[in-house]
Amino acid sequence: MGPMYVQTLSLRHFRTYARLELELPPAPVLLLGENAQGKTSLLEAIAYLAMGRSPLTTTERHLINWSAVEGGAPFAVVSADVAYRERRERIEIALQQTPTAGGERLGKRIRINGHPVRRADLAGHLNVVLFLPEDVRLVGGPPADRRRHLDDLLSQVSAEYVRALSRYRTALSRRNALLKHLRDEGGDTAQLLPLETALAEAGLFISLQRRACLHHLTRLADEYHRRITGGAWLRLHYRPSFDPLRPTEEAARQPPLFEALEDPPPREALLAAYRQRFEAMRTQEVTRGVTLIGPHRDEIRFIAEAVDLGTFGSRGQQRSAVLALHIAELAWLREMTGEAPLLLLDEVLAELDVARRHRLLDLIGSVEQTILATTDAEMFPAAFRRQALRLRVEGGIITPL
Repeated sequence: MGPMYVQTLSLRHFRTYARLELELPPAPVLLLGENAQGKTSLLEAIAYLAMGRSPLTTTERHLINWSAVEGGAPFAVVSADVAYRERRERIEIALQQTPTAGGERLGKRIRINGHPVRRADLAGHLNVVLFLPEDVRLVGGPPADRRRHLDDLLSQVSAEYVRALSRYRTALSRRNALLKHLRDEGGDTAQLLPLETALAEAGLFISLQRRACLHHLTRLADEYHRRITGGAWLRLHYRPSFDPLRPTEEAARQPPLFEALEDPPPREALLAAYRQRFEAMRTQEVTRGVTLIGPHRDEIRFIAEAVDLGTFGSRGQQRSAVLALHIAELAWLREMTGEAPLLLLDEVLAELDVARRHRLLDLIGSVEQTILATTDAEMFPAAFRRQALRLRVEGGIITPL
């Protein structure tokens, strides 16, 4: 196991930053400044290089600095030199907005060490765990947010998972369009079979990977949750919309059984169960014009002390659960890759009491590189501030303190 850290970060026309060249140490970094000055954008840029997509927006043209668009040069470039124990790598993502007959087109180019690659190829090159203030909504917000969060985590370590997600989304979009056509215009439902096979194959891989990941995360998150809260246990429950491991209605009503992971049925039997479920749902899905089963409708719940925190948890309980989850993700990434990932924290201490702040800082003390954004440095103990590189962020300009 070796260290991993960002040595240099370079931004051009990214969010608040017209141009930035920043050297970073393998140590804690405190970003200090008022709101809307660029602290979160810097964390976003590092996460963007790790995941190949922004954790804050699904519209990538919003990443391009507005002055670059106004000035007729609508592009953005994010790059970093990443240091490992025995090697160095340069990761770069460039966005270019160009006019077309129908409007504008956004081009995206990803390079590793100068060589063009696909988004899936980023897996394993830079791993991060990012905590944002709005992450507390992960517990009680829409299920899609929890699914996307888990997908982002798995995508950092598995190129195969990224490709499976892409295949699944393509097949899902086509099947939904065909279901609507069959509903409105009629036709032969046998046209659905090839798409159902594609959905079953990709969906099975996705759901089994999610289940295995949560199996490990719930063990780790429980340990850290007890330490953060002073003893309260935590469980992460994966609730698939259709579970090929338990395909019958009676079995599906049973509590989640992670033991099934140890000796799952043969893959062909699971695929057959998926296809049979599609066949059973076909009339209902044609009537609705939408696919009703699959990983795109799965759910993840946070249960602490027998209480569903998404429904009944206080904001403080939800924040502690999310903190425990993120620290569990840190440990899981370390186990999976052999490298300690970067920890990116945005105003993480703002809603914690003093005791929980100290517990959290103790837990993250072993991370090679942690970058923390805050408006108030006094929330951090003096000893922590002394060992950290402190940077003032103001209007997209960074100066050392």
